[in-house]
Amino acid sequence: MISLSKKAGIRTATKAASPAARIIRVEPSRGWVYLKLGELWEYRELLYFLTWRDIKVRYKQTLLGVGWAVIQPFFTMVVFSLFFGKLARMPSDGIPYPVFTFTALVPWTFFSNGLNQASNSLVGSANLITKVYFPRLTIPIASVLVGAVDFVFSFLILICMMLYFGIVPTINILWLPLLLTLVVIISLGVSLWLSALNVQFRDVRYVIPFLTQLWLFATPIAYPSSLLHEPWRTLYGINPMAGVVEGFRWALLGAKTAPGPIIIVSSSVAFLVLVSGALYFRRMEKTFADIV
Repeated sequence: MISLSKKAGIRTATKAASPAARIIRVEPSRGWVYLKLGELWEYRELLYFLTWRDIKVRYKQTLLGVGWAVIQPFFTMVVFSLFFGKLARMPSDGIPYPVFTFTALVPWTFFSNGLNQASNSLVGSANLITKVYFPRLTIPIASVLVGAVDFVFSFLILICMMLYFGIVPTINILWLPLLLTLVVIISLGVSLWLSALNVQFRDVRYVIPFLTQLWLFATPIAYPSSLLHEPWRTLYGINPMAGVVEGFRWALLGAKTAPGPIIIVSSSVAFLVLVSGALYFRRMEKTFADIV
């Protein structure tokens, strides 16, 4: 017999058929707990299917399908090029302004979409959470990984734009996988905080679009971080997406302003947010089934 405790968000399995009946009871944790990352590996197939489910749901019955992955950053680039590039004469470190902006929008779109989707993922999976036990971390992780599809199509458009403007990537492009990993870390870390808070405080979902909009203009997308002098440029890395954006421009466009110090600060902040978010998420997940 297998029964589910909604309060604990876990299951209690009882083997009553055999003479030597054994009861296995898993109780909710108390206080701060370990991350138990081994559970994620055990449920890796579930993570795959949740990711694939979100991909199909996202593009099912859509008119343009994956075209939306390109439309959002492309038209944002057009608006920025018109108002910031043409009218405001914003400097772009000697790089054509459309490519300068779109290179930043590719990782930013991956981050913002992952943040919006993952922050509401627990509430959207309420039926699943209240019926069966599994590592709750798989839900926001799957929502973040879905953005990889959009990133691929946006990146292909970026490569076409670079070729059109005669920009050839340098050897620095080898750093791109690490920079993309950093984007995933930032998106997941912030999403773990917001998704756990959103279960308890439902008005968090109204804060997320406002937060994303402010974060957009606080990140050097329409302008270069070279406008700041040291040590302020390095401190600007406290915004972890600032280091990512400058890193993408350096790796793909050969920007002259190497993002060494700012990347170090951004990476440190990103790992801090991820670890603290994961610990807070694990502490609060024992209450998800009760209040989701």
